[in-house]
Amino acid sequence: MSVLVEGISVIVRRETIDAHYPGGWDAYVKDVPNETLCSDERLARVGFMTSYDVDRFVSRLERLGFEFIRDARAVDVCIVDQHQGPTARCDWLEYFYLEMFGSMNRVAVCRAVKDSRDEFAVPDGWDFEHSLTRNHNVVRNEEMAVRLELIQHENGVSAYRDRTRGREVYIEGTSTGLSSSSAR
Repeated sequence: MSVLVEGISVIVRRETIDAHYPGGWDAYVKDVPNETLCSDERLARVGFMTSYDVDRFVSRLERLGFEFIRDARAVDVCIVDQHQGPTARCDWLEYFYLEMFGSMNRVAVCRAVKDSRDEFAVPDGWDFEHSLTRNHNVVRNEEMAVRLELIQHENGVSAYRDRTRGREVYIEGTSTGLSSSSAR
């Protein structure tokens, strides 16, 4: 089985969660910082919209004994960009697109190497019509301060005015990623 990849996904080996996460799988499920967790029996995925939130989450896993990168390869944790795939070589997962509802609708997914099943796991409540896959807008880190003006941050969601597109955009995360004083 595969797991959905949207935004910036942190994919972790389930066996590593069982071995290193205090309290194992049940504690991991309770501790993930948002509601994007989905998993199969080999992989667990949590999605983020900002690289800052990804860095904080991966750093926490490393402090708990998870190994991120060794010799330029992902060991227990792999960061996967929805559009570009894994950010490091990873021998234990493969990234690809699955078609759903016809060839016009595709979703990015990852699955464990040697798993050939075409089903994929999604977070509770996910549906394609309202998904990040269907309704995405990529703003690179280096563009944020120039392109986005912070309007409000409340309950983990930041509202920005996108100067380029002339409309509001929303970023869900554990931080704003951009302070109002740094927006221009």
